[in-house]
Amino acid sequence: MAHLADGKPAQPARPRRATSLVGVGRGTTVKYAAGSRPRRGRGTIAGVATTATTRLARADDAAQVQAIYAPIVRDTAISFEAEPPDVAEVRRRIEGTLTTLPWLVRERDGEVLGYAYATPHRDRLAYQWSVEVSVYVAPHARGAGVGRSLYLPLLDLLAVQGLVNAYAGITLPNPASVGLHQALGFTPVGVYRESGFKEGAWRDVGWWQRRLRDLAVPPAAPTALPAMPATVVQSALAAGGPAAR
Repeated sequence: MAHLADGKPAQPARPRRATSLVGVGRGTTVKYAAGSRPRRGRGTIAGVATTATTRLARADDAAQVQAIYAPIVRDTAISFEAEPPDVAEVRRRIEGTLTTLPWLVRERDGEVLGYAYATPHRDRLAYQWSVEVSVYVAPHARGAGVGRSLYLPLLDLLAVQGLVNAYAGITLPNPASVGLHQALGFTPVGVYRESGFKEGAWRDVGWWQRRLRDLAVPPAAPTALPAMPATVVQSALAAGGPAAR
């Protein structure tokens, strides 16, 4: 239940692997400017130029997603899960999320560099316009804009689905994750003090919020992702944020 940014989190004790916020957890929202840039990024592997793209996750991404997430659960306090989920459980989560909300991956030449997804903020009906968002980036891909390249289209998609608020929960301290969220327009709303015990210490969780769209009274119910026109989904995936380098 906590996130991290595109870099490594500052935590006591042994070094942590950065993860969600790049982390598992709570939601996030981001204001994207009109006329945002395309979401393809150039990179190099063994000196050869390659292109990274952001797309909807598939069930067969589960193994690579699990490989990114497992060390975060096992070695850090970023996620409040006690044991890493196995590949089958990650596949179940991806498939379950995509029945209503986006789960995205950033991919280059078949390799998943990171992933981001949204979950309902709460179960009760009046919360249906609010989500929590998480992002995780593979260690070797951090610092290259992958987190932004995932969050911006994710937030675009949530906005066109009719969601209004995105929230992010961040295990503190985590300046990298805080910096990522605040750069994307999230504002702090409060701290849950000593709300979880992991890695030998009680952990605070900070909460950040981003408005996704203007308020309407009454608001229309959000549209489930599978009911969105394919052209709208592809436009959101192609829009927003700086390209990963």
